Amino acid sequence: MFISLRRTARDERGFTLVELLVVVTILGILAAIVTASLVGLTATAKTNGCAEELRTVQTAMDAMLAKNNIVSVTAQAAATNTFSALPTGTGTEPLSPNYLRQTTTKGSYTWTAGGLVSAAATGGCS
Repeated sequence: MFISLRRTARDERGFTLVELLVVVTILGILAAIVTASLVGLTATAKTNGCAEELRTVQTAMDAMLAKNNIVSVTAQAAATNTFSALPTGTGTEPLSPNYLRQTTTKGSYTWTAGGLVSAAATGGCS
């Protein structure tokens, strides 16, 4: 009986320490490569999000001007991110809620009398 126990113990094989170290080293190298490739994605995503929000606000302004058949609004020199009562002018209506889903935006914006929207230097999307 002791002979059969010894024989089964010798026949069972597992991973050696060297094999385990090689696998752990390879996994560490792969993790370092993935981490290095993801470092700049946060800044790129924020920049792209801000540019897209500017396009959305400009589209809302253009749609409001076209719907109401007007060509000018009161220029906004002070940066704002609230559109529940803006823009103002003859025949205008607020951009929120009819043209923008949310009343406030992450960035602050100004616009000209012709309705050209631009991102302000202050705010979340500068």
